[in-house]
Amino acid sequence: MEILTKKFLNLSDFPFKKWGFFGLVFLLISISSFAQDKLVNAFKESYALENKGDFNGAIEKIKEVYKSDSYEMNLRLGWLNYQSSKLQESEDFYNKAVNLKPYAIEPKFGLVLPLSVQGKWTEVEEVYLRILKIDPQNSLVNYRIGLIYYNRANFEKADPYLEKVVNLYPFDYDGLILLAWNKLSLQKTREATILFQKVLLLNPGDTSALEGLKLLNE
Repeated sequence: MEILTKKFLNLSDFPFKKWGFFGLVFLLISISSFAQDKLVNAFKESYALENKGDFNGAIEKIKEVYKSDSYEMNLRLGWLNYQSSKLQESEDFYNKAVNLKPYAIEPKFGLVLPLSVQGKWTEVEEVYLRILKIDPQNSLVNYRIGLIYYNRANFEKADPYLEKVVNLYPFDYDGLILLAWNKLSLQKTREATILFQKVLLLNPGDTSALEGLKLLNE
């Protein structure tokens, strides 16, 4: 099959009259199978090199078969370039993957990786908001964007995102403690007290919750 494929890669050389329609179908299947095998092997070798820590080698294996309209290749190259600290290249490939699959969340989470390392927090915020338009209940994104606003001391803006996290996961430490501190920053003392007390049920002796309650009692 491989010999036949190589011989007639130029379709004009194929003896259509002799082989007929079914021969053409067989040829096309052969070409497709050969291309698929080559693609699978490239990914297989890329994974093996990545596992050895050879990220540049892993990148080159994908580039040998690279097609700009391949979501999977762009996603893979985004990850590998991030791993090798080629942040702009990583960002570029992730953006290509995002454009190829606009409703996919996966490449947007990938894109956040190089953006955050470069400190591009405004762009990170924009990516998270795009995710929430697709998946408004995504607890991880709601938490992270709430944290971004909290760190900017924009407590009013952080509040609805953090409340959503706690509504989805009422007994989760990260959501409870951050919302508690956010409520304290908003001077919503009763809500902050209840939240800090819930944190102590989850993690008795928690230093952050005890500190918050101490500030409330001063």
